[in-house]
Amino acid sequence: MYYTCDKPDKFLPEVTEALAAFEKLEAEAPVEFRERSRMYATACRRQMQHLRRQFNTPEEHFDFAISRLNTGDYEEARDEFASILTAHPKADYVYYGLAVLEAILGRTQECLDCLARSIDLNPRNRVQARVDNDFQNMLDDPRFTELLYPE
Repeated sequence: MYYTCDKPDKFLPEVTEALAAFEKLEAEAPVEFRERSRMYATACRRQMQHLRRQFNTPEEHFDFAISRLNTGDYEEARDEFASILTAHPKADYVYYGLAVLEAILGRTQECLDCLARSIDLNPRNRVQARVDNDFQNMLDDPRFTELLYPE
């Protein structure tokens, strides 16, 4: 779980403190607690990376989310897309990215919903989706065809 707020750095001291405690526990705890401590320490490190990440523009943040998508880290990609939408709810390209993610995961209805929102915000996304290979597995769905070719 990621913290979302206007000033994410405010959580950094708590996460840093928790990491130190888990690392100490990992080194000193009985064997049956070490694996759990290692898991929580890893979660803290990941959280710290997320909290320190800063983007100058929503487009930079989007590029990072796409990089997560391209490496197969779908959960983090979804989290990043959601984070962008929190601050920029009319970012059509983020809905398009979510549609691609949902298509890759085979979540047809979610893909259609995100793609429809993207097209509502920017009709040019309809033309882009027509030639986008990421939607290959959607081609047989008549709802997808209706969305891309409404005329």
